Amino acid sequence: MSTTKPLPSTDRAGAAQLRAALLAADFTADGLLELLGAPAYAALARSETVPAVRATRGDGALETLVRLFLLQDALPHDRVAKALPLEQAVAQGWLTDDGTQVRATVDVRPYGGPDGEDWFIVSDLGCAVGGAGGIGSKDEGVVLGVGGASTTLAGITVRRPVDSALDLGTGSGIQALHAAQHATRVTATDLNPRALRITALTLALSDAPEADLREGSLFAPVADGTYDLIVSNPPFVISPGARLTYRDGGMGGDDLCRTLVQEAGERLNEGGYAQFLANWQHVEGEDWTERLRSWVPRGCDAWIVQREVQDITQYAELWLRDAGDHRADPAAYAARYDAWLDEFEARKTKAVGFGWITLRKHGENAAAAEPSITVEEWPHPVEQPLGEVVAAHFARLDHLRAHDDAALLAGHFRLAEGVVQEQVGLPGAEDPEHVVLRQHRGMRRATKVDTIGAGFAGVCDGSMSAGRILDAIAQLVGEDPVLLRDRTPAQIRMLVEQGFLEPA
Repeated sequence: MSTTKPLPSTDRAGAAQLRAALLAADFTADGLLELLGAPAYAALARSETVPAVRATRGDGALETLVRLFLLQDALPHDRVAKALPLEQAVAQGWLTDDGTQVRATVDVRPYGGPDGEDWFIVSDLGCAVGGAGGIGSKDEGVVLGVGGASTTLAGITVRRPVDSALDLGTGSGIQALHAAQHATRVTATDLNPRALRITALTLALSDAPEADLREGSLFAPVADGTYDLIVSNPPFVISPGARLTYRDGGMGGDDLCRTLVQEAGERLNEGGYAQFLANWQHVEGEDWTERLRSWVPRGCDAWIVQREVQDITQYAELWLRDAGDHRADPAAYAARYDAWLDEFEARKTKAVGFGWITLRKHGENAAAAEPSITVEEWPHPVEQPLGEVVAAHFARLDHLRAHDDAALLAGHFRLAEGVVQEQVGLPGAEDPEHVVLRQHRGMRRATKVDTIGAGFAGVCDGSMSAGRILDAIAQLVGEDPVLLRDRTPAQIRMLVEQGFLEPA
């Protein structure tokens, strides 16, 4: 059972008063970076507090707030009273005061919004410094703050004005906070009632609109409701039993993620997006890409990107450390480790993949079309935010689906911004062994092309049709233009699908 402490009041007037004091002290993402410096700021995100302690030896208001809310120090009553309205903050439950020392009741972390907004993410004490990477809490009801997974999902989410958005498994409310900027109505759900209370605090302290908060598992709290946007950073960890609410889904294997994806289709309005982070099993004798294809619901296109794969020992060790089990009794640690391996052996799991899943519900014009399902592995660095890249991916797929080869050759294309050409071969060789097109923006893909493909891409500026460009290339290289027109559309489609070329 949860032993977490009482939470502050969700009274918006009290939150507004505290927010004003935090902003007056420059307790913001930019203010922290300036005070701490980049190395200490980065160390804090790794759960290393010593550099931040050294940087906050002064007694100014900002140093006081960092010590109070981020480092969870007990501070003298008089010092805290100089930094914020102490009496009101205590009355609202943000702080405790025994008359001599003051402590924070929750972690309050400054967070910069996409358009420079000053937001604050509330979480349980000790659960924002380092996020899920090592809080070492055995408390099943604990609510985490911002971690790498949270910011990844926020970055890949398609941002456009919508009527309704659903944040499923809201946690500390970061996805609901982002959605509130472009959705008329935001619904946030969680199995943990404490998480819903903390989401309300996050929204209030960030001066964001209130959300419709509902308790329950998966889609149960929203009945038959449908949405233009669904986002979820679910408890996706594949573990032997549901030990920690914030990470363990309580279903066997990757069933929770599969269920979430499969049930999302009927909850989306036409043209709507559902975007998730997920883990999935690599099962002996099974193609992992086919496993994920089977998750995609009818009526939806999908883009699934595997970002990382861990063997079962790496995976078990990661999450045992997350719970702090490596610091416990060695025999107990070994027993838990053994239980994880038993679970994987029973399911014939040899590795676990992690990545992004995006569904897009077919619009009215595409409802009868064959769904487009792209499942790929891309473990390399990308340029966040990727929301516009995700939307553009599906727009290009719509274009390709609507154009046969003849229409494709009649169309006009542009080389995407940030694409460069690299030639690979032995030094001094007359011709390259192969040509690579590389993106310096977005997904930062690289793909091999032949000299025809490279020449075609280099000429694309939107002024000439694809067919006319190929005719000119055929004349230059002495090829039959009819044969070149026959064999090149497949390469053009690949370059469009992967974002090297854009329909003009």
